[in-house]
Amino acid sequence: MILIDKALQLRAERRQPVRVAMVGAGFMGLGIAKQIVQFVPGMELVAIAGRRLESAAHVYRQAGLEEVVPVETAAQLERAIAEGRPAVTDDPLLLCAADNVDAILEVTGSVEYAAQVTLAAFAHGKHVVLMNAELDGTLGPILKRYADRAGVVYTACDGDQPGVQMNLWRFVRSMGLTPLVCGNVKGLHDPYRNPTTQEAFARRWGQKPHMVTSFADGTKISFEQAIVANATGMGVAKRGMLGYEHRGHVDELTRVYDIAQLKAWGGIVDYVVGASPGPGVFVLAGCDDPTQRHYLNLYKLGEGPLYSFYTPYHLCHFEVPFSVARAVLFADAVLAPLGAPVVEVVTTAKRSLQAGETLDGIGHYMSYGQCENAEAAAAGRLLPMGLAEGCRLRRDIAQDQLLRYDDVVLPAGRLCDRLRAEQDACFERSAVPLAAC
Repeated sequence: MILIDKALQLRAERRQPVRVAMVGAGFMGLGIAKQIVQFVPGMELVAIAGRRLESAAHVYRQAGLEEVVPVETAAQLERAIAEGRPAVTDDPLLLCAADNVDAILEVTGSVEYAAQVTLAAFAHGKHVVLMNAELDGTLGPILKRYADRAGVVYTACDGDQPGVQMNLWRFVRSMGLTPLVCGNVKGLHDPYRNPTTQEAFARRWGQKPHMVTSFADGTKISFEQAIVANATGMGVAKRGMLGYEHRGHVDELTRVYDIAQLKAWGGIVDYVVGASPGPGVFVLAGCDDPTQRHYLNLYKLGEGPLYSFYTPYHLCHFEVPFSVARAVLFADAVLAPLGAPVVEVVTTAKRSLQAGETLDGIGHYMSYGQCENAEAAAAGRLLPMGLAEGCRLRRDIAQDQLLRYDDVVLPAGRLCDRLRAEQDACFERSAVPLAAC
């Protein structure tokens, strides 16, 4: 942030704004659009793709831009951008192909749709900034490979808890400390919540019930912590994470975790329910140098052996533009997979399921996601939560039972399944050889 504000101001003074195109016109897209249009000098939101043109136009209007241009061709889009007129389309691939776009901001929360957009963006040399942990937690390692081949940045973003955790992790490591827990603070965790139970809350805040459900049932935090794990190399202590309930301050967590066990695990990602300040994130770190520990004690972080660092908030759309600027201006990813998956999000039955039923996906009535170490997920052929939607059940599944590939028939012709097979092969988790790696 300290560098980014100056860099964007310079872009504004030179009239060379960072040009962003956004895919997604929902609740979060609306906030992001308003932030970029009204409060970020040196950056322009040049186009929005939504499943419905009216949704994309509404997002622009809420940001204060009334005169939008519907476009159906690449030529129309290029002309609109050149003329400084905000463009809307229902075809996200137009945004990916446009010469006058520096980065694609993907905020749909989908997997199949977003995978198509992401690959198209890479093919046209565009950086991709995701507010989409579901895609990243399912296909991030292989998408990072594609980005590297294209010479572009693939990254999650500030504002979402994973990006805020990663900023804190980098800060702690840069001081010479060893991060041992990357944690997320939750107010509620109930795996049996569904869109009916969450409807009133969703209506109050103008959100979709299934999205709110994914927060409450633990699926969202599982995806968030999985992508932190994949970016840091940390695993989970057990399937589903430890998930302590702690009603005190996050600083008190230094007495909850055992440092010897954390070191034996190589560090973990986790969450706590009810801690303050929330909803924030924390990193617990160790320090083996006695002199530095003396100084940390002097600076009121205690005697150790664990030290607490936290950010008491995550500001979602307010921080997203900084992530775009980091990618475009500094080639710096907020958060991206290191390589092979470390943690997966696996599908678990929310209720008793019957053979022949078709799974309804993330944040609905039939399943929830849990974190599992990638080696265990591969050994058990566990079905990734990001691929569950649309799968038809071969057999009955009891409530809270894990779903395996052998339990379902995958929908035909999906890009996400092809990419997932490629990812497994690339990282030697499949017997199917693929030449792409």
